[in-house]
Order: sequence, then structure tokens, then C-alpha cells
Amino acid sequence: MKGQSLLISALVFALLIAIFAVINIETVQVNFMFTKTSLPLILVILISTLLGGLTVGMLGILRQIRLHRTIKQLQRQVAELTADAELDASIKQADERPAALAKEEAFKPSGGYSELKER
Repeated sequence: MKGQSLLISALVFALLIAIFAVINIETVQVNFMFTKTSLPLILVILISTLLGGLTVGMLGILRQIRLHRTIKQLQRQVAELTADAELDASIKQADERPAALAKEEAFKPSGGYSELKER
């Protein structure tokens, strides 16, 4: 739904710019710091709009690239931390096994029920 509303608003904006440009067809003088030229105002409006759109698009692409890099870096960090946590858990579990076995043997009756009957 968001994509459709964005497309519709972009088309409405483009239509408004086109109508505005068609209404303004006079020739104007454009100063490019090092030279001057006369162009129809419709071209100045359309070229300015196109350059503005390209600038915004390029900045959006750069932002997406940076975000993608950040996501990849964070995914690597999560993988490293997960591996460290699993290693720590397995070491802790291995350390606890001998202690648990020693506790079990300490509470284990030596001869069982049959030994008690013989006494």
C-alpha cells in the first residue's frame, strides 16, 4: 500500500510540474557563472526538476548502501557473539559434568538393598 501511495504522489507531482512548465514558455537568461545563455523557461524548470530528483535518488541509494553495510556488520557481530556464547555454554557444561558425577557417586548406596538383607 505504501508503494502505491508513493507512486501516485510521484505521478501527481510530475503532472503538476509538467503543467507548470508548459504554462511558462518564455525565454529566460540563465547565468552559469562562466557563461550566460538564453533558454526557454520550460527547459529550465524540467532540467531543474530532473536534477533535483536525481540528487535525491542518489542520496537515497547512498543511504541504503550504508544501511546494508551496517546490517552486514551487525550480522557478523551477532554470529560471533552467538558462537562465543555456545562455546562458553559447552565449556561450562563440560566443567559441570565431572562435579555432577562426583555428587551422584557420593549419594549412591554402596551395596543396595541386598546388602542390607544380609546384615
